[in-house]
Amino acid sequence: MKTRIIVAAILLPVFFAILFIFPPVILTFVISVISAIAAHELLCAVKIINKRVFVYTIIAAAFTPLAVYISNIIRYSAGDGGAVYYENLANLLQITMLLAIFFIFICELLIEFVLTYKSKKAIQKGTQLKFFQIPVALAAGMLIPFMLSALVSLKTMPYGHLFVLLPIIAAFMTDSGAYFIGVTMGKTKAFPTISPNKTIEGCVGGVIVGTLGMLIYGIILSSTTSLTVVFPALILYGIIGAVITEFGDLVFSFFKRKCGIKDYGKIMPGHGGALDRFDSMTFCAPVMYLLVLLVPAVIY
Repeated sequence: MKTRIIVAAILLPVFFAILFIFPPVILTFVISVISAIAAHELLCAVKIINKRVFVYTIIAAAFTPLAVYISNIIRYSAGDGGAVYYENLANLLQITMLLAIFFIFICELLIEFVLTYKSKKAIQKGTQLKFFQIPVALAAGMLIPFMLSALVSLKTMPYGHLFVLLPIIAAFMTDSGAYFIGVTMGKTKAFPTISPNKTIEGCVGGVIVGTLGMLIYGIILSSTTSLTVVFPALILYGIIGAVITEFGDLVFSFFKRKCGIKDYGKIMPGHGGALDRFDSMTFCAPVMYLLVLLVPAVIY
C-alpha cells in the first residue's frame, strides 16, 4: 500500500499537468505510449509470443491515437467560418486513416496466420498464430487505443483542458468511492466469481461519490469560468460515468481471471500495468466524449 501511494503521489501531478497544462500533442504522445504498452500486456496475457504479431500490434496501437489527433486538429482549426467543411474533412480523414491502419494490420495478421498455420517450426516454438488470437490482437492494436483516444478528442476541443478532466474525475472518484466504501462498509459480494473483492455497497458508493465529484467539478467551473454549466446534465454524466467506470473495471478483471493472472503488468509498482490503471478509463473516456457531444453539460 505504501508503494502504491508513493507512486500515485508522483504520477498524478505529472498526468494532471499533461491533461490540463500541456498542449494536446503531448497527451497524444502519452496515449500512444500507454496504448502500445497496453497492447503488449494484452498479448502477453493471452500468451501470444509471435514477435512479428507483437510488432504489428504495437505499431497499430501507437498510430491509432495519432490518427485521431490529426483529424481533430483539422476539425477545430477553422473556427466558425468553415466549420461544416472542416468537420466533414476531419471525419473523412479520420475514417480513412483508421481504415488504412486496420486494413494493413489485418492483412499482416492474416498473412502471419497463413504462414504459421501448418509450420512445424512455428508449432514447436509456440509462435503459431491461432485464429482466435486475431481478434485479441485487433482489440489490443486498435480498439483499446481508439477508445483511449477519446481523451485526445476531448483535449483538442475548445476548452479541452476542462473537458478532458470529465472522464478523469468520473473514473478517479468512482474508483476511490467504491474502494473506501467497500472496505469500510462492504458486506455483500457483488461479483464473487469475477472480482471477489467487489461488494454491492462499494459499487453503490462508487456511483454516489462519482456523481458528487462531477457536481463539485461543475460548481468549480461555474464559479471560476464564464462557461454555463447545466447541472441536471452533469448529474447524468456522473451517474453514467460511474456505472461505465465500474463496468470497465469488471470487464478487465474478467479477462485477468480467464487468463489466470493477477496484474497485466508491473510497469507501475503497486499499481500493475497500463491496463490495470486505465481499464475503467478505456470505457469511461469514449462514453464521456459522446455525452459531451450529444448532451452538453458545459456550454461555451
